[in-house]
Amino acid sequence: MWQPEIERNTKETRIKINLNIDGKGKSDINTPIKFLNHMIESIAKHGCFDLNIKANGDLEVDQHHLVEDVGIVLGQAFDKALGDKKGINRAGYFVMPMDEALAICAIDISNRPYLKFDAKFKNEKIGDLNSELIYDFFKAFGSNLKSSIHIKSFESRSDHHKAESIFKAFGKSMKMACSKDPNLKGRIPSTKEVL
Repeated sequence: MWQPEIERNTKETRIKINLNIDGKGKSDINTPIKFLNHMIESIAKHGCFDLNIKANGDLEVDQHHLVEDVGIVLGQAFDKALGDKKGINRAGYFVMPMDEALAICAIDISNRPYLKFDAKFKNEKIGDLNSELIYDFFKAFGSNLKSSIHIKSFESRSDHHKAESIFKAFGKSMKMACSKDPNLKGRIPSTKEVL
């Protein structure tokens, strides 16, 4: 089911997102940063989320505002789509190889934001994306979904492969975490019975 549109309009950015977490991996990602579009398409495809994003921002200043704000709004969209989070797996993980690159991602939608990001890029840019902003994207997403995210990437020849394996692993991990567990019978997945 498509969720209502989520928007964020500031002096720096304008972002609009529609998300269906029970989708088929269809996406229409439209930001002025082409490599960011490619990476978010990977999240949608590998997580089987239907996702539309229209975003623009003050790239004449820096890419930071746009990349971070897309992470913010995407995290908010998932938070809204998951509602009270009753019956979901809550946690998900995946190990994703991409040729010589290997990434591990684990996520816990725990109401406790935290990011452990262990990935270093050789180059300042991957395509047209400032590589240091990949951290900021995941930090913003996790803070707004209120989730704990651990990402580890191993040495690889290509920064492109390294980044793509991270985003694919993240999409797969999110799919697992967001999926319903029929054994929970609509209960909150916590010994505290609250997240």
